[in-house]
Amino acid sequence: MGEIGHKFARLESLRAAGFPVPDFFCLPASEFDRALGDPRPPSAPVADWCASAASELAKAVPDGYLAAALLAAFDERIGAAGTAAVRACVVPGGGGGGEDSGDDPFAGMSDSFLYVRREGLLEAVARCWASAFKPEAVRYRLLKGVDPAGARVAVGVQRMVPGTRSFVAFTRDPRDGTRHHVIAAAHGIGEGVVQERADVDHFFVDPAGRVAAELVDKRRMVGPPAGGEAGPRAADVPGALREPPVLTDAEARRVADLAARVEEHFGRPQDIEGAITPDGAVHLVQARPLAPAVRDAGPRVHFGSHNITESFPGVSGALTYSQARMFYELAFTDLYRRMGVPARRLRANAHRLPRMVGHLDGRVHYRLDDWQELHGQLPVFDLVRDGWEEAMGIAGGPRASRRGPRSRVAAALPAVAWHAAGHRRATAEFLRWWDGLMAEVHDPAARPLAGRSPEELIALYRRMWAEVSVRWGVTLANGLYGLLAMRAGTALLRRWAGAGPELLVGLLCGGRENRSLAAARAAIALAERAAAIPDLKAALLAEPGDGTEEEHLAAVWDGIAAGRYGSPIAASARAYLRRYGDRAMHDLKLGEPTPRQRPWMVAGTIAPFVRRGATVAGSRTDEARAAADARRRLRAACPNPARRAVLHGLLSLLRWFVRTREDTRFCRTQLFGLSREVLWRLGADLAATGALDDPADVLDLTAEEVIGAFDGTLPGADLRGLARVRRAERARHRDVPPPPALFSVPAGRPVAAVLPHARPAGEPARADGDVLHGLGSSGGTVRGRAKVVLDPGIPPAGCAGRILLARETDPGWLSLMIAASGLVVERGTLLSHTAVTGRLLGVPTAVAVGGAVDRIPDGAWIELDGRAGTVRVLDRRAPH
Repeated sequence: MGEIGHKFARLESLRAAGFPVPDFFCLPASEFDRALGDPRPPSAPVADWCASAASELAKAVPDGYLAAALLAAFDERIGAAGTAAVRACVVPGGGGGGEDSGDDPFAGMSDSFLYVRREGLLEAVARCWASAFKPEAVRYRLLKGVDPAGARVAVGVQRMVPGTRSFVAFTRDPRDGTRHHVIAAAHGIGEGVVQERADVDHFFVDPAGRVAAELVDKRRMVGPPAGGEAGPRAADVPGALREPPVLTDAEARRVADLAARVEEHFGRPQDIEGAITPDGAVHLVQARPLAPAVRDAGPRVHFGSHNITESFPGVSGALTYSQARMFYELAFTDLYRRMGVPARRLRANAHRLPRMVGHLDGRVHYRLDDWQELHGQLPVFDLVRDGWEEAMGIAGGPRASRRGPRSRVAAALPAVAWHAAGHRRATAEFLRWWDGLMAEVHDPAARPLAGRSPEELIALYRRMWAEVSVRWGVTLANGLYGLLAMRAGTALLRRWAGAGPELLVGLLCGGRENRSLAAARAAIALAERAAAIPDLKAALLAEPGDGTEEEHLAAVWDGIAAGRYGSPIAASARAYLRRYGDRAMHDLKLGEPTPRQRPWMVAGTIAPFVRRGATVAGSRTDEARAAADARRRLRAACPNPARRAVLHGLLSLLRWFVRTREDTRFCRTQLFGLSREVLWRLGADLAATGALDDPADVLDLTAEEVIGAFDGTLPGADLRGLARVRRAERARHRDVPPPPALFSVPAGRPVAAVLPHARPAGEPARADGDVLHGLGSSGGTVRGRAKVVLDPGIPPAGCAGRILLARETDPGWLSLMIAASGLVVERGTLLSHTAVTGRLLGVPTAVAVGGAVDRIPDGAWIELDGRAGTVRVLDRRAPH
């Protein structure tokens, strides 16, 4: 090691182990010592001596016996007509270290010369020696506290392979140390990648072998010398190679596998360089230890928002967060109990349940460590772990967790089967209970909530949430069983029909109407009645005039409610409000009003349907057509009737799970809707007594504080001051960028103090030039102008005929979705709200299209393929 250095010792070790290393030979550092001559006198200034030594070494071209030996080795190893890469490597000194060492991978900063011919070999060796004392190397070694005059250089001469593509690969993500292989690849030679002289594609290969890529338009490359030139030259990438990725997915996996084997060989993360020849062979030309990613010492806590932003997007106040936290704690405690988790284990993890969701910079996040520990209590969770981790955005990432032994799953299956056998009955009981409670609360003959005393409201609130704590787990169990059915259905479709998720989307259509779909069709039915009344139709479609959109809709609603357009439409509107008044945009956020509090919002819901001429019959026809088309494609892809019968049985079960999911999601909307009514009413009472400045200040108190103010259990009495402070914080949170979707902070420290330094994690979106890829969720192809929606409070007319692009949606986006001709969101799964709604509306939909909002300008002309899950940008220019 002290004579040839880490760089060449590693190459020799790899070559001896059978890795595809091009042939090479080394000139030991002892020859450098002879060329250098006398060491630096103690009295000589370091910088001056190094500059003089570099100049002299550059002239010390090997001659005599050494020159003859070098040329003979070149002829034998490289070939007299061949070319070589001649590289310097600073060897370890008395205290260790040296270039490409584990402690300082880049300590030498020495030179390399490529495409060196036989006649240029001796001069290249001298120039390598001289690079030991070039100015930047001297400065670097002084910075490291190492005597630059003590540098000794070995020289390696390696055969150049005729590579047409090159790469640098890391066995860990160099940004955060996660177990992703990161590959930078370009056309031409590695000089272009290393020195950023070529346009580079990046590939990200996770531990499961999945490949994501960030692709660029490749115009620049570095290639071999032309004519009588010496050394590499800049060149243009041939036109046919500019758009396609430099590596196929299979090649990216081959490179990642090579890097992984190098890491295993040396026992630590590596950074490798290589070339690919026209025959597809991969050659390994360098390997060095990967500099460790900068990480805080000690354990870390991981947070994520990939999934929860569908329910709680943007900034949420204290009232919303406290209700969400209570919901997760109670509902999942009931799930674990129902799934047979022993009481002692629940007690041991009791501290994790209240912190399943955090409130960071005003935004709701999952605390992923606790979710994994809690879900890990369920042995059957291993069967759906992949789907869950994908939905949470951590598949293959730093928080991807290890599975338990298969025997654990097998042992748990009888108990799971026992619980699953009673699931339909438990679901029916849950829905009967919930419908009974809603009938009690919203019965026209019952006393309205506005007329009840604070004591009665609090008693209703407590009774409802006490029942939630022992009933709501059935809705979460449905999600678990649904994931199992989805996994089985997807696997059988792939095996028997050679089909992917795009066929499954259509096969999920049909069957009995769920409550979310019933809400949409009830709005369509109300719009049909309104459209049949000319004056009302004209009012709904009229421009706001001098007033605001809200004032216009309020006036239209007042006319409907007052019977101006007839008593039948007034009765229908009241019935719709009574049944579906809790469904609105962001309806789980208690700070957002719903039609229950702002009845005129009903007019805003039906106006887009009136404008489109939508009908319930048309909605049902579209759904039936999609289902029939999917069944026809299944018959063609799977001609075996026995297998189709199995698939149809499984799909029928899966449709039931999806319908139940949407039914219980609607119940959740009503749960938060009733909580909103009670807590807003209590807020009004607090403001009336002077405890708050304004009823809206209740949004910045927790549910426990609101009720504690009436119970006498509230520590401190200054609710006005507390609400004022939190309101100001909420305003500040709206003005700062949100944390990354995945990030971690040091454990054991106040999260608020370290959140600004949170470390992002995760994969970049896959994009092929102007094509973005996601998950196809509702078939069909549509072209149109993009409508990027960051604030969903815009009028639905703004989305009319446009393809809606958003980071995520929730059920309250329905009016915007109805108006849009296509849906594209950055997050989601086949069972997410956007995917389900797209299928119900019959519009092309793609979810999990990472980076769509940032990559596609508002107004750009795009093409959405809802079956393939692709979004193609046709023209980035917005219309003038």
